[in-house]
Amino acid sequence: MSRPKVLLLDEPSMGLSPQMIANIFRIITEINKTGVTILLVEQNAQQALQRAHRAYILETGNVVKEAKAQDLLNDPAVREAYLGTGAHS
Repeated sequence: MSRPKVLLLDEPSMGLSPQMIANIFRIITEINKTGVTILLVEQNAQQALQRAHRAYILETGNVVKEAKAQDLLNDPAVREAYLGTGAHS
């Protein structure tokens, strides 16, 4: 496809070194800047939330929280449960 409108990615950082993860997310960001919508499924919540516009948190296949990604990134409960940093970090 020469000009996709949507790119679906499932765990693009799985099993990669930290340097490769940074590179992958840089590329994802650049693709998004060209106007391509990206649907990203990713366990690396910190990286995903830093770049996403909107996010959905799934637990055992159910959406348990949804909001603007920045709001979730700053939510103390989300930080503690999914980002490994509590409100006191």
